[in-house]
Amino acid sequence: MNWKTFLTGVGSGIAVGIVLTKAIDQNSTISAEKALTIAKSAFKKHGPISGSWIQMEKQPYSKSLLDYEVYIGGISRMVDGQTEQYEFIVDTVTGAILDAYLLS
Repeated sequence: MNWKTFLTGVGSGIAVGIVLTKAIDQNSTISAEKALTIAKSAFKKHGPISGSWIQMEKQPYSKSLLDYEVYIGGISRMVDGQTEQYEFIVDTVTGAILDAYLLS
């Protein structure tokens, strides 16, 4: 076996591995369950929650001339004996809550 050929093969394999790892990281998204966990954590900072839900399918969403792929979900909580329901929108790439509002 020629050492130059062997080292060239190893070097090529490492380079391809690095490129593929970066490509996978850039295209990865969070799961719907993770998005729900993020939203529940944020809402729990303002008091206990009594229920939650999330759509499992990603949806297109535009805000301030920017386009996102998002999960849409909801949170219920009791405030002064009344149930308040909120809807939230979470970016599938970053996990950031893009919007949250009280449903009437």
